[in-house]
Amino acid sequence: MKKKIIASIAAAALLFTGCGNNETDIKDKDKVIHIGSSFPLTGQYSNYGQSTVNGMEMAIDEINENGGINGKTLSLESLDDKGELTDAVTSYHKLVENGVQAVVGSSTSNPSLAIAEASISDGVPVITPTGTEESITAGKTNVFRTCFTNPYQGELLAIFAKDSLDAKTAAILVNTASDYSTGIAESFEKKAAELGIEIVAKESYGENDTDFKAQLTSIASLDPDVLLLPEYYEKLALIAPQARDSGIDATFIGGDGWDGILKTMDESSFDLIEDSYFTNHFSIEDDNPKVKDFIEAYRNAYGEDPTAFSALGYDTIYIIKEGFENADSDSNEARNAAIKALNFDGITGAFSFDENNNPQKAASIMKIDDGKYKFDSIVSPR
Repeated sequence: MKKKIIASIAAAALLFTGCGNNETDIKDKDKVIHIGSSFPLTGQYSNYGQSTVNGMEMAIDEINENGGINGKTLSLESLDDKGELTDAVTSYHKLVENGVQAVVGSSTSNPSLAIAEASISDGVPVITPTGTEESITAGKTNVFRTCFTNPYQGELLAIFAKDSLDAKTAAILVNTASDYSTGIAESFEKKAAELGIEIVAKESYGENDTDFKAQLTSIASLDPDVLLLPEYYEKLALIAPQARDSGIDATFIGGDGWDGILKTMDESSFDLIEDSYFTNHFSIEDDNPKVKDFIEAYRNAYGEDPTAFSALGYDTIYIIKEGFENADSDSNEARNAAIKALNFDGITGAFSFDENNNPQKAASIMKIDDGKYKFDSIVSPR
């Protein structure tokens, strides 16, 4: 998997080296649609970035094998933003200078927001497959997302806790330095109150904290039915063992940041997160023929199961394909308008975009069962 990503980066570097004169740029533009991406390919969120780029590369290969986009071949230039704001902005500007016609990225919300804000004056179509913070797309006609938002996840988790877990009480442990974590937590808290779930505790921590025992001991004393952990998998791998050691028996629930935790934790610790639930965009147990074909192709290409990030990256490329094909010109304005008007049916669901370019779709609830991600149910807002 890593070799393919490195090869893609190297190929992109060769493609754009020496393309400084206008004749070459124009000639390439007539034959090739250049897509740029900015993702964490190294660092703590590299699992997200690598999975997403894998899905994108697979989609590009398929599209090119079937004639490209209006007869033009797709090329991908993948840059590593390490999950950092400054690197994401630098990557965006480098990609635009290299003549890309759409930018995909990033994995987490803050770098995705930085890219979105940097793109406003250019109007280049930008799509984040997995950035869930509401403000990424809000008020930006050229910025879209393939995933659902943080508040949307929080609302669905409250509905699931009430309807499927029969939760009467809940506790929340939130990272106050993370828009992802606070967005899910605040929405969950509000919806839980509407549904009659009592929030018995809401504890917080900072981005660099590694010891959560004081907060977790306080939560344990209140014996909640569920504990909301809206966090990414790296931090969850630290929190979950401490939660169980503190005597918390509650069912863990969380957002799509949980996807990847089984790769991070040792198998001997899987029992600590057994019977936990999280929202996600995709399940490998989906019996939709389109999804089955995607899973088989991904396994053949990379020798492992796709994650939701892989599926979202794959869908994002097809969103670009359909939008560009439907546009009445090659201008950014026409392409953005065509993407906005899509009724898209992909691996992660069928949807159209709302007024803030967010997809309206149901979510899969995944259960960790015997060291595997198992599909549990579909949850829709109400």
